[in-house]
Amino acid sequence: MSVEPHKHCPICGTPIPLNELVCSSDCQKVWDARLKQRRRSQIILYVVIAIFLIIWAVLTFVKKG
Repeated sequence: MSVEPHKHCPICGTPIPLNELVCSSDCQKVWDARLKQRRRSQIILYVVIAIFLIIWAVLTFVKKG
């Protein structure tokens, strides 16, 4: 008893061929929404880090009069 090589849809868990990302257009919409949210979260994280670095640099290197 041998099972063909496959993987599972990351959204619903349905078996799919190795060359597919998701199993259906509904799962593709969910996948795209998750990807968009992840990108947005990463951008927010980078902006917050940049703000803290700028504040740190200003407080460290600007001489107090």
